[in-house]
Amino acid sequence: MEKKIYITEEERAKCQKVADAFAELYEMADIVVVDVGRYGFVMLKYYTPPHGFEEDATFTDSKALFEGLWQEWLDMKLYLIAKGTPLMEKGYKGVFESLSKEKQSEFTERKADFLKQAGISL
Repeated sequence: MEKKIYITEEERAKCQKVADAFAELYEMADIVVVDVGRYGFVMLKYYTPPHGFEEDATFTDSKALFEGLWQEWLDMKLYLIAKGTPLMEKGYKGVFESLSKEKQSEFTERKADFLKQAGISL
């Protein structure tokens, strides 16, 4: 039986660069990105013993992986800002919109930094 390849070597290298760019995220949350060879990359989230990870998503496109990781990073940062405050009731979008323009700009600049580290252009 022929083994199907789901990701090109070029895209695999790009995905690895994206995964590496978000290393700080893996320290902040129960999230890890794993290279699963010919299948692409898998983002595993919310580890609970003894079951394991609660969610997973497979990526074969570096831009999609970037967007997924960026959203996780941003959501985690917004959660940490709003945790224990009434802001949590607004959801992540509401938390972001309630931030000062300066703080919103910091997040936009951080996304540009991640894009540069990952070698991605959107």
